[in-house]
Amino acid sequence: MPYAIITVGGKQYRVQEGQTLLVDRVKSDEGATFQPQVLMVGGDGQPDLSPTATVTARVVGHVLGEKIRIGKYKPKSGYKKHTGYRSRLSRIAIESIGASTTKSRAAAKPKAEAPKEAAKAPAPAAAAETTAPTDYEGLKVSEIADWTKGRHLPTLEAALAYEQEHGARKGAIAALEAAIAKRTEGDS
Repeated sequence: MPYAIITVGGKQYRVQEGQTLLVDRVKSDEGATFQPQVLMVGGDGQPDLSPTATVTARVVGHVLGEKIRIGKYKPKSGYKKHTGYRSRLSRIAIESIGASTTKSRAAAKPKAEAPKEAAKAPAPAAAAETTAPTDYEGLKVSEIADWTKGRHLPTLEAALAYEQEHGARKGAIAALEAAIAKRTEGDS
C-alpha cells in the first residue's frame, strides 16, 4: 500500500489514503481540499526521495485539543497560580496519494511554448519589455528607488512594464515613473 511523508505546519507525518489525523490548525476552511508538501513517497518498491507525486487532503473540521493545565506554586509564600490552554487543531483526511505529475506537466508544455513562439515572431521588442531586468524581480518597494540610480532609460522602462503587468505595486510604479521622468528631463 503506498504511503507518503508530508509536512503540515512544520511537522512531518506518514500518511496513507483514507487516513485521518489531527494537525496544527490549517488556513483552509472546513470541507476544502489542499495539497501539503510531499517529502517522500514509498510503498511498492524503492522509496522516492524527490517525489513529483501530489497528496490531496480534505479539512474535515477544526477542533480544540485536550485542555492542558499549568500550575505554579511557591512554598511558604502562599503563591499559587493556575492557567491552561487548548491547542487549535484541524482534523484532515488524506483523500489520495497521486501518481507523478510529470505527465500533466509534459502535456502542458507544448501548449505553453506555441504561443510564446508566435508572440516572439511579430514583435520581439514587446517580449523584451515584459521581462524584468535580472536583478529587479526580488526587490522590495523600499529598495527600488536606490536600484534606479545609474540605470539606463530602456532598463527602467522594461522594469516599469514588468511591474505594471505583474506586481502593480503603487510605490514601485511611482519610483520607476519618477526615475524615468528624471532621465527624460536630463536627455532633453
